[in-house]
Amino acid sequence: MISTRLAILELTHRHRLDAATLGALWRIARLGQPSPELDTLLRRAVGMLAALLAGLGLIFLVAANLDALGRREKFILLQLCVGAACLGAAFLPRLRTSLALLGLLVIGALFAYFGQTYQTGADPWQLFAVWAVLALPLALGARTDIVWSAWVIVAMTGLTAWDAAQSGWWRFAGPNLGAHMLVALLASTLAVLMSQPLARFSGAGKVAFNLVVLFATTSLGGAGMLALFASSSWGALYYLLSLGLLGVAAALLTRRRLFDVTALSVIALGLIILLIAGMVRVIGMGHGGEIGMLLVAGLTTVGLMALAVRGILALMREYGTGGKP
Repeated sequence: MISTRLAILELTHRHRLDAATLGALWRIARLGQPSPELDTLLRRAVGMLAALLAGLGLIFLVAANLDALGRREKFILLQLCVGAACLGAAFLPRLRTSLALLGLLVIGALFAYFGQTYQTGADPWQLFAVWAVLALPLALGARTDIVWSAWVIVAMTGLTAWDAAQSGWWRFAGPNLGAHMLVALLASTLAVLMSQPLARFSGAGKVAFNLVVLFATTSLGGAGMLALFASSSWGALYYLLSLGLLGVAAALLTRRRLFDVTALSVIALGLIILLIAGMVRVIGMGHGGEIGMLLVAGLTTVGLMALAVRGILALMREYGTGGKP
Protein backbone atom coordinates (compact mmCIF):
# COMPACT_ATOMS: atom_id res chain seq x y z
CA MET A 1 0.00 0.00 0.00
CA ILE A 2 2.78 2.46 0.90
CA SER A 3 4.84 1.52 -2.18
CA THR A 4 1.75 2.10 -4.38
CA ARG A 5 1.27 5.57 -2.92
CA LEU A 6 4.92 6.42 -3.46
CA ALA A 7 4.80 5.16 -7.05
CA ILE A 8 1.77 7.32 -7.83
CA LEU A 9 3.40 10.38 -6.27
CA GLU A 10 6.57 9.73 -8.25
CA LEU A 11 4.58 9.45 -11.50
CA THR A 12 2.74 12.66 -10.67
CA HIS A 13 5.98 14.54 -10.07
CA ARG A 14 7.75 13.09 -13.12
CA HIS A 15 4.96 13.69 -15.63
CA ARG A 16 3.44 16.75 -13.90
CA LEU A 17 -0.04 15.21 -13.82
CA ASP A 18 -2.99 17.42 -13.06
CA ALA A 19 -5.44 16.90 -10.19
CA ALA A 20 -7.98 15.04 -12.31
CA THR A 21 -5.43 12.48 -13.54
CA LEU A 22 -4.06 12.07 -10.04
CA GLY A 23 -7.56 11.43 -8.73
CA ALA A 24 -8.17 8.84 -11.46
CA LEU A 25 -4.97 7.00 -10.56
CA TRP A 26 -5.96 7.17 -6.90
CA ARG A 27 -9.34 5.57 -7.67
CA ILE A 28 -7.82 2.87 -9.89
CA ALA A 29 -5.42 1.89 -7.11
CA ARG A 30 -8.37 1.95 -4.64
CA LEU A 31 -6.32 3.94 -2.17
CA GLY A 32 -9.26 6.05 -1.10
CA GLN A 33 -11.43 3.06 -0.22
CA PRO A 34 -11.37 1.13 3.04
CA SER A 35 -9.59 -2.21 3.01
CA PRO A 36 -11.93 -5.15 2.29
CA GLU A 37 -10.33 -6.97 5.22
CA LEU A 38 -11.01 -4.14 7.65
CA ASP A 39 -14.54 -5.34 8.48
CA THR A 40 -13.31 -8.88 9.16
CA LEU A 41 -10.48 -7.62 11.35
CA LEU A 42 -12.81 -5.39 13.33
CA ARG A 43 -15.25 -8.24 13.89
CA ARG A 44 -12.48 -10.51 15.11
CA ALA A 45 -11.04 -7.82 17.35
CA VAL A 46 -14.44 -7.06 18.90
CA GLY A 47 -15.09 -10.78 19.41
CA MET A 48 -11.72 -11.27 21.10
CA LEU A 49 -12.24 -8.24 23.30
CA ALA A 50 -15.71 -9.44 24.30
CA ALA A 51 -14.40 -12.92 25.17
CA LEU A 52 -11.49 -11.47 27.12
CA LEU A 53 -13.68 -9.08 29.09
CA ALA A 54 -16.28 -11.77 29.83
CA GLY A 55 -13.65 -14.26 30.97
CA LEU A 56 -11.81 -11.73 33.12
CA GLY A 57 -15.14 -10.59 34.56
CA LEU A 58 -15.87 -14.11 35.77
CA ILE A 59 -12.36 -14.45 37.18
CA PHE A 60 -12.71 -11.16 39.08
CA LEU A 61 -16.12 -12.27 40.32
CA VAL A 62 -14.55 -15.40 41.78
CA ALA A 63 -11.62 -13.47 43.21
CA ALA A 64 -13.95 -11.00 44.92
CA ASN A 65 -15.65 -13.92 46.71
CA LEU A 66 -19.02 -12.20 46.65
CA ASP A 67 -21.68 -13.48 49.04
CA ALA A 68 -24.58 -12.78 46.70
CA LEU A 69 -24.44 -16.41 45.47
CA GLY A 70 -23.86 -19.54 47.49
CA ARG A 71 -21.07 -22.03 46.90
CA ARG A 72 -23.22 -24.40 44.87
CA GLU A 73 -24.64 -21.62 42.72
CA LYS A 74 -21.17 -20.32 41.91
CA PHE A 75 -19.96 -23.77 40.88
CA ILE A 76 -23.03 -24.28 38.72
CA LEU A 77 -22.58 -20.87 37.11
CA LEU A 78 -18.93 -21.49 36.27
CA GLN A 79 -19.55 -25.01 34.98
CA LEU A 80 -22.43 -23.82 32.81
CA CYS A 81 -20.18 -21.12 31.37
CA VAL A 82 -17.46 -23.67 30.59
CA GLY A 83 -19.95 -26.04 28.97
CA ALA A 84 -21.66 -23.29 26.97
CA ALA A 85 -18.36 -21.89 25.72
CA CYS A 86 -17.06 -25.32 24.66
CA LEU A 87 -20.31 -26.31 22.93
CA GLY A 88 -20.52 -22.94 21.22
CA ALA A 89 -16.91 -23.26 20.00
CA ALA A 90 -17.75 -26.72 18.61
CA PHE A 91 -20.98 -25.81 16.77
CA LEU A 92 -20.58 -22.10 15.92
CA PRO A 93 -17.64 -21.77 13.50
CA ARG A 94 -17.94 -17.99 13.18
CA LEU A 95 -17.63 -17.55 16.94
CA ARG A 96 -15.24 -20.43 17.52
CA THR A 97 -12.18 -18.37 18.34
CA SER A 98 -13.96 -16.02 20.74
CA LEU A 99 -15.82 -18.81 22.53
CA ALA A 100 -12.71 -20.99 22.78
CA LEU A 101 -10.83 -18.09 24.37
CA LEU A 102 -13.74 -17.53 26.75
CA GLY A 103 -13.78 -21.24 27.64
CA LEU A 104 -10.05 -21.18 28.35
CA LEU A 105 -10.43 -18.25 30.73
CA VAL A 106 -13.46 -19.70 32.50
CA ILE A 107 -11.63 -23.00 33.10
CA GLY A 108 -9.06 -21.00 35.04
CA ALA A 109 -11.79 -19.24 37.00
CA LEU A 110 -13.39 -22.58 37.87
CA PHE A 111 -10.17 -24.03 39.23
CA ALA A 112 -9.33 -20.82 41.06
CA TYR A 113 -12.68 -20.92 42.82
CA PHE A 114 -12.24 -24.61 43.60
CA GLY A 115 -8.89 -23.91 45.25
CA GLN A 116 -10.30 -20.87 47.04
CA THR A 117 -13.25 -22.84 48.40
CA TYR A 118 -11.68 -26.09 49.53
CA GLN A 119 -8.10 -24.99 50.26
CA THR A 120 -6.57 -28.21 48.95
CA GLY A 121 -3.04 -27.06 49.74
CA ALA A 122 -1.93 -27.58 46.15
CA ASP A 123 0.90 -25.46 44.83
CA PRO A 124 0.02 -22.71 42.34
CA TRP A 125 1.88 -24.49 39.55
CA GLN A 126 -0.51 -27.45 39.84
CA LEU A 127 -3.46 -25.16 39.11
CA PHE A 128 -1.80 -23.84 35.97
CA ALA A 129 -0.71 -27.33 34.91
CA VAL A 130 -4.25 -28.73 35.14
CA TRP A 131 -5.59 -25.58 33.51
CA ALA A 132 -3.20 -26.00 30.57
CA VAL A 133 -4.02 -29.71 30.17
CA LEU A 134 -7.78 -29.15 30.18
CA ALA A 135 -7.55 -26.17 27.83
CA LEU A 136 -5.33 -28.02 25.34
CA PRO A 137 -8.28 -29.58 23.43
CA LEU A 138 -9.77 -26.10 23.05
CA ALA A 139 -6.56 -24.78 21.51
CA LEU A 140 -6.25 -27.80 19.23
CA GLY A 141 -9.89 -27.49 18.18
CA ALA A 142 -9.90 -23.73 17.64
CA ARG A 143 -6.61 -23.80 15.68
CA THR A 144 -6.12 -20.05 15.98
CA ASP A 145 -3.12 -18.03 17.06
CA ILE A 146 -5.08 -16.08 19.66
CA VAL A 147 -6.19 -19.14 21.62
CA TRP A 148 -2.76 -20.72 21.35
CA SER A 149 -1.14 -17.53 22.62
CA ALA A 150 -3.40 -17.53 25.69
CA TRP A 151 -2.65 -21.23 26.24
CA VAL A 152 1.09 -20.57 26.00
CA ILE A 153 0.85 -17.89 28.69
CA VAL A 154 -0.96 -20.33 31.01
CA ALA A 155 1.51 -23.16 30.34
CA MET A 156 4.57 -20.95 30.72
CA THR A 157 3.22 -19.50 33.97
CA GLY A 158 2.82 -23.05 35.29
CA LEU A 159 6.40 -23.93 34.35
CA THR A 160 7.71 -20.75 35.98
CA ALA A 161 5.74 -21.43 39.16
CA TRP A 162 7.05 -25.01 39.28
CA ASP A 163 10.62 -23.78 38.79
CA ALA A 164 10.21 -21.29 41.62
CA ALA A 165 8.73 -23.95 43.91
CA GLN A 166 11.59 -26.35 43.21
CA SER A 167 14.63 -24.13 43.27
CA GLY A 168 13.80 -20.90 45.10
CA TRP A 169 15.57 -18.82 42.47
CA TRP A 170 14.57 -15.56 44.15
CA ARG A 171 17.06 -16.23 46.97
CA PHE A 172 20.08 -16.75 44.68
CA ALA A 173 21.38 -19.27 47.19
CA GLY A 174 22.10 -22.79 46.03
CA PRO A 175 19.92 -22.70 42.89
CA ASN A 176 18.65 -26.01 41.58
CA LEU A 177 20.25 -25.88 38.15
CA GLY A 178 18.57 -29.13 37.16
CA ALA A 179 15.12 -27.63 37.62
CA HIS A 180 16.07 -24.52 35.64
CA MET A 181 17.45 -26.57 32.80
CA LEU A 182 14.45 -28.90 32.76
CA VAL A 183 12.10 -25.91 32.40
CA ALA A 184 14.29 -24.53 29.62
CA LEU A 185 14.28 -27.87 27.79
CA LEU A 186 10.49 -28.20 28.11
CA ALA A 187 10.01 -24.68 26.77
CA SER A 188 12.41 -25.41 23.91
CA THR A 189 10.49 -28.58 23.06
CA LEU A 190 7.24 -26.63 23.02
CA ALA A 191 8.84 -24.06 20.70
CA VAL A 192 9.77 -26.85 18.29
CA LEU A 193 6.22 -28.20 18.38
CA MET A 194 4.85 -24.74 17.55
CA SER A 195 7.35 -24.02 14.80
CA GLN A 196 6.23 -23.49 11.24
CA PRO A 197 6.74 -27.08 9.95
CA LEU A 198 4.52 -28.51 12.71
CA ALA A 199 2.07 -25.62 12.92
CA ARG A 200 -0.19 -27.24 10.30
CA PHE A 201 -0.94 -29.99 12.81
CA SER A 202 -1.62 -27.71 15.80
CA GLY A 203 -2.87 -24.53 14.14
CA ALA A 204 -0.50 -22.36 16.18
CA GLY A 205 0.61 -19.08 14.63
CA LYS A 206 3.55 -16.73 14.76
CA VAL A 207 2.48 -14.89 17.92
CA ALA A 208 2.24 -18.10 19.97
CA PHE A 209 5.54 -19.33 18.51
CA ASN A 210 7.31 -16.08 19.32
CA LEU A 211 5.96 -16.13 22.88
CA VAL A 212 7.33 -19.63 23.41
CA VAL A 213 10.66 -18.65 21.86
CA LEU A 214 10.88 -15.65 24.18
CA PHE A 215 10.22 -17.83 27.22
CA ALA A 216 12.59 -20.58 26.08
CA THR A 217 15.37 -18.09 25.35
CA THR A 218 14.89 -16.43 28.72
CA SER A 219 14.93 -19.80 30.47
CA LEU A 220 18.03 -21.01 28.63
CA GLY A 221 19.78 -17.71 29.19
CA GLY A 222 18.88 -17.64 32.88
CA ALA A 223 19.99 -21.23 33.42
CA GLY A 224 23.24 -20.58 31.57
CA MET A 225 23.97 -17.44 33.56
CA LEU A 226 23.33 -19.17 36.88
CA ALA A 227 25.40 -22.14 35.78
CA LEU A 228 28.35 -19.89 34.93
CA PHE A 229 28.62 -18.43 38.41
CA ALA A 230 27.55 -21.52 40.36
CA SER A 231 29.95 -23.73 42.27
CA SER A 232 28.34 -26.92 40.96
CA SER A 233 30.43 -29.22 38.77
CA TRP A 234 27.55 -29.27 36.29
CA GLY A 235 27.78 -25.54 35.73
CA ALA A 236 30.05 -25.66 32.67
CA LEU A 237 27.95 -28.40 31.07
CA TYR A 238 24.70 -26.50 31.58
CA TYR A 239 26.25 -23.32 30.20
CA LEU A 240 27.53 -25.06 27.07
CA LEU A 241 24.18 -26.82 26.64
CA SER A 242 22.30 -23.51 26.82
CA LEU A 243 24.74 -21.88 24.42
CA GLY A 244 24.56 -24.81 22.02
CA LEU A 245 20.76 -24.97 21.96
CA LEU A 246 20.48 -21.25 21.27
CA GLY A 247 23.14 -21.52 18.57
CA VAL A 248 21.34 -24.41 16.85
CA ALA A 249 18.02 -22.55 17.05
CA ALA A 250 19.57 -19.42 15.53
CA ALA A 251 21.13 -21.45 12.72
CA LEU A 252 17.82 -23.14 11.92
CA LEU A 253 15.91 -19.86 11.90
CA THR A 254 18.27 -18.43 9.29
CA ARG A 255 16.93 -20.93 6.75
CA ARG A 256 14.41 -19.59 4.26
CA ARG A 257 11.63 -21.97 5.28
CA LEU A 258 11.97 -21.31 9.01
CA PHE A 259 13.01 -17.66 9.00
CA ASP A 260 11.22 -15.54 11.60
CA VAL A 261 12.72 -12.12 12.26
CA THR A 262 11.22 -11.75 15.76
CA ALA A 263 12.27 -15.18 16.99
CA LEU A 264 15.74 -14.85 15.45
CA SER A 265 16.24 -11.43 17.05
CA VAL A 266 15.28 -12.74 20.49
CA ILE A 267 17.59 -15.76 20.20
CA ALA A 268 20.44 -13.62 18.88
CA LEU A 269 20.12 -11.34 21.92
CA GLY A 270 20.15 -14.36 24.24
CA LEU A 271 23.27 -15.70 22.53
CA ILE A 272 25.07 -12.37 22.86
CA ILE A 273 24.22 -12.12 26.56
CA LEU A 274 25.50 -15.65 27.23
CA LEU A 275 28.68 -15.08 25.22
CA ILE A 276 29.48 -11.85 27.06
CA ALA A 277 28.76 -13.49 30.42
CA GLY A 278 31.08 -16.37 29.51
CA MET A 279 33.81 -13.96 28.48
CA VAL A 280 33.51 -12.06 31.75
CA ARG A 281 33.60 -15.31 33.71
CA VAL A 282 36.69 -16.62 31.91
CA ILE A 283 38.69 -13.40 32.04
CA GLY A 284 37.51 -12.53 35.55
CA MET A 285 36.80 -9.23 37.23
CA GLY A 286 38.37 -9.70 40.61
CA HIS A 287 41.93 -8.53 39.93
CA GLY A 288 41.56 -4.80 39.92
CA GLY A 289 40.72 -4.49 36.25
CA GLU A 290 36.99 -4.00 36.54
CA ILE A 291 36.93 -0.80 34.49
CA GLY A 292 38.97 -2.32 31.69
CA MET A 293 36.87 -5.47 31.75
CA LEU A 294 33.67 -3.46 31.53
CA LEU A 295 35.10 -1.49 28.60
CA VAL A 296 36.07 -4.66 26.75
CA ALA A 297 32.69 -6.27 27.49
CA GLY A 298 30.84 -3.16 26.32
CA LEU A 299 32.78 -2.88 23.08
CA THR A 300 32.35 -6.59 22.40
CA THR A 301 28.62 -6.34 23.04
CA VAL A 302 28.30 -3.43 20.62
CA GLY A 303 30.25 -5.33 17.98
CA LEU A 304 28.20 -8.51 18.34
CA MET A 305 24.95 -6.56 18.29
CA ALA A 306 26.03 -4.77 15.11
CA LEU A 307 26.92 -8.08 13.44
CA ALA A 308 23.62 -9.64 14.50
CA VAL A 309 21.57 -6.70 13.22
CA ARG A 310 23.48 -6.64 9.94
CA GLY A 311 22.98 -10.36 9.43
CA ILE A 312 19.25 -10.25 10.22
CA LEU A 313 18.73 -7.28 7.89
CA ALA A 314 20.56 -9.13 5.13
CA LEU A 315 18.30 -12.15 5.60
CA MET A 316 15.22 -9.91 5.55
CA ARG A 317 16.31 -8.39 2.25
CA GLU A 318 16.99 -11.82 0.81
CA TYR A 319 13.83 -13.57 1.98
CA GLY A 320 11.47 -10.60 2.05
CA THR A 321 10.38 -8.30 4.89
CA GLY A 322 8.02 -10.82 6.48
CA GLY A 323 10.45 -13.64 6.30
CA LYS A 324 8.31 -15.63 3.88
CA PRO A 325 9.84 -17.74 1.14
